[in-house]
Amino acid sequence: MLELYSKKEEHLPQISESELSDAEVMEEMFSIKERLKDRVIVLGHHYQQDDVISLADIKGDSLKLAQEAAKLDKEFIIFCGVHFMAETADMLTSLEQKVILPDLKAGCSMADMANRTEIDRAWSYIRNSTKQSIIPITYINCDAQLKAFVGENEGAICTSSNAEKVIKWALEKGEKLLFFPDQHLGRNTCFEMGIKLEEMVVYNPNHLNGGLTSEQIDKAKVILWYGYCSVHQGFQVDQVKKIKQESPDTIVLVHPECNFDVVQASDLNGSTSFIIEQVKKAKAGDKFAIGTEINLVNRLAHEYPHLEIRSLSPYQCLCTTMYRVRPRWLLESFRSIERGEPINVIKVNEETKKLSLLALQRMLEIS
Repeated sequence: MLELYSKKEEHLPQISESELSDAEVMEEMFSIKERLKDRVIVLGHHYQQDDVISLADIKGDSLKLAQEAAKLDKEFIIFCGVHFMAETADMLTSLEQKVILPDLKAGCSMADMANRTEIDRAWSYIRNSTKQSIIPITYINCDAQLKAFVGENEGAICTSSNAEKVIKWALEKGEKLLFFPDQHLGRNTCFEMGIKLEEMVVYNPNHLNGGLTSEQIDKAKVILWYGYCSVHQGFQVDQVKKIKQESPDTIVLVHPECNFDVVQASDLNGSTSFIIEQVKKAKAGDKFAIGTEINLVNRLAHEYPHLEIRSLSPYQCLCTTMYRVRPRWLLESFRSIERGEPINVIKVNEETKKLSLLALQRMLEIS
């Protein structure tokens, strides 16, 4: 079984609301960070709020942060993201290094939509339903036990940045693909690669045998898990149509975790890094409606005032689990390191780590 965290109990901030103002929290944090600069590095996912991102030494999406984690030599890595990202960092760093997640409850609803028991059950049924070879691919948004499953079964991990490369690799290696936990990234990527929708089926673990017959599995080229990102399901095709009617020259740019109809109706789709690059290279006056997490959209609008940037959705599509990493939580992480009692240390057991690294290294080689 996975020993996910250190033996220390979850530690939440002991800073009372009246003790420090928000400004004082940030001031102390920058001060401690400077004192610990030779020992600590902060990784920040693009979906974090601005105050947290301002502390990050390295910013990026899941792929970049995984690649950077493999190069780090700092004693402590404070990961401003969610639990599966911190797990990945722990697996890619040395035994002497410690990865800290400011709030252990910063999880991922998509990652929670698949667990090892369900995957093992699905894998057994799928393999018994066909004589064709199957390669499992997991999106990096999953817990370490699922990464270990993929490593053990000759598969690989992917991110939204490299999904096409990894899927191409898998389909050269095998005849079928099991893709989990995000059905939308799998469907959108496979469709863009020329795989027809009728060649894909969805396995739903809430139904007997995933709701699929053996004949359906044998006929399919791609078996998609039923999972999804709750943030990106906030974007709807009617929103795309409305923007195009009101402002035909607005570029609709969405993440491939959005549903198929939204991706097809948009002008461009791609990973978080792709979205940022499209904005960076835009000309003054260009207009964007972006379908991804609101913190990133707002940050891009602020950083590129010569462009017109807004969210595709009129609602706040916020990743609430990312938002659990608050400046006060982060300050307590810094304080704990300085007093020699680091809290919320993420630790993956050696067997799980060994198998997961097989899948992670395949991903990094393919990328």
